Amino acid sequence: MQQSQAITRKSASNLALAFVMLPKPKRDGMSALYAFCREVDDVADDETAPAEQRRQQLAAWRADVRRACAGGSPEFAVNRELQPVIQQHRLPFGLFDELLKGVEMDLDIKRYENYGQLELYCHRVASVVGLLSIEIFGYQNGACRDYAVHLGKALQFTNILRDVRTDAERGRIYLPLAELARFQVSAEEILRYEYSERFRQLAGGVAGRARSFYRLARQTLPVEDRRAMVAAELMGSVYWRLLRKLERKEFNVFGAKPTRLGKAQKFGLILRTWLRFVSGAMTPNYGA
Repeated sequence: MQQSQAITRKSASNLALAFVMLPKPKRDGMSALYAFCREVDDVADDETAPAEQRRQQLAAWRADVRRACAGGSPEFAVNRELQPVIQQHRLPFGLFDELLKGVEMDLDIKRYENYGQLELYCHRVASVVGLLSIEIFGYQNGACRDYAVHLGKALQFTNILRDVRTDAERGRIYLPLAELARFQVSAEEILRYEYSERFRQLAGGVAGRARSFYRLARQTLPVEDRRAMVAAELMGSVYWRLLRKLERKEFNVFGAKPTRLGKAQKFGLILRTWLRFVSGAMTPNYGA
């Protein structure tokens, strides 16, 4: 797991942060899964390479993870470290294929017409990661799959709101064009990083969509699986707090630095989640 753990440590992401709540075998498994996700995402985001070259690289990742799932001999070090996790938890190639389809969408799509198109993207790049993750966490109730889908979309919608400027710098706008038209916000305004009351209302509508997915995740998490989902619940708490912070800023997300939680806030959430875990009070800490 040496390479996967190095990638996870280097990322310093909120997802990697959540692994501290897991026992070592599951932590190692999630590090391997995260490293795969990070590697393929980095391929798609490397705009120094032509889109066709990135497409070929992602095709190589798809073929290699297929080998890992089929019991063959993967060529990429990350996939070699991931293979025992795939075998132990019976992770299906179909989910990795769906994740790669989502990553490939970034090669071709710079705009999304409506929520339906955007939610397909969110499902592929976030909910699918959740579906893979819960297999590593372990669960009893099949409703956990619905929970993973809803929570994944909630987290991705929060990411989209946080990263409006960062995405605009790449020429991307994930906010649905139908919603831009509804609130009379032009794509050019977003690409120029122009904040307005109209944009605040637009972003508030997207935040409402995110909130609905947090509520659905809260409602569908089976009681008997709350302890097993402790890392996912920490993720939910972190991103819920981030969404609340964006709301307090009235969605003025066009500053040079994306809105983030400070280390003290994250540590506080880890401590709170751990205390709730050991006390058995595992009601979700988001979506209320």
